[in-house]
Amino acid sequence: MTTPIDPPRDCPLCPRLHDFIARHRLSHPDWHNAPVDTWYPAGGPKDVRLLVVGLAPGLRGANRTGRPFTGDYAGDLLYATLNEFGLSKGRFEARPDDGLELVGTAITNSVRCVPPENKPTSSEINTCRQFLLTSLDVMQNLRVILTLGKIAHDSTIRALGGRVAAHPFSHGGETEIGGLSIVSSYHCSRYNTNTGRLTEPMFHQVFRQISDLISQSGR
Repeated sequence: MTTPIDPPRDCPLCPRLHDFIARHRLSHPDWHNAPVDTWYPAGGPKDVRLLVVGLAPGLRGANRTGRPFTGDYAGDLLYATLNEFGLSKGRFEARPDDGLELVGTAITNSVRCVPPENKPTSSEINTCRQFLLTSLDVMQNLRVILTLGKIAHDSTIRALGGRVAAHPFSHGGETEIGGLSIVSSYHCSRYNTNTGRLTEPMFHQVFRQISDLISQSGR
């Protein structure tokens, strides 16, 4: 049986996450409360040159709105940066109907369902990796992957068949697997920015690296 690109709305593969979502469907029936699909540019997977991989949907962010990094602070920083570097266009208003469009970029999460306390288990990360794999398969023109945080980084490395020890996470780190460049960054979460672990200039520097890599791949 072929794995779908995105998990079904009532994906049963991770019982803990399935039950957590079910409880929130009762308390917040107007929320998305389901796995969050990869968001592609208007042209679909064939137009993707940069893939951004996060950890998992935020409870009141993507789990509420249904669009990656939409509805919480992490999205404010990410989408402002994407706009600045020409990787999105339009005005980000933290709503899935705000008209924002991605340019040559797709956004996904290593775990597609919201986990309690934003902490997926190793089993859940491993189980959900199959959807990252199928997503990578359809992005035939992909050149660069940005991994936000160590969990997203390690899961991406494993999805590409690499050894984590050979491709360790570090902010601003670059590595290559199978012709793809992987750039890692601290996650753009409110916690990381409030503590100074990640600053806006640090995040912009990562995107300058990415822009250079995309330019080089097109030569």
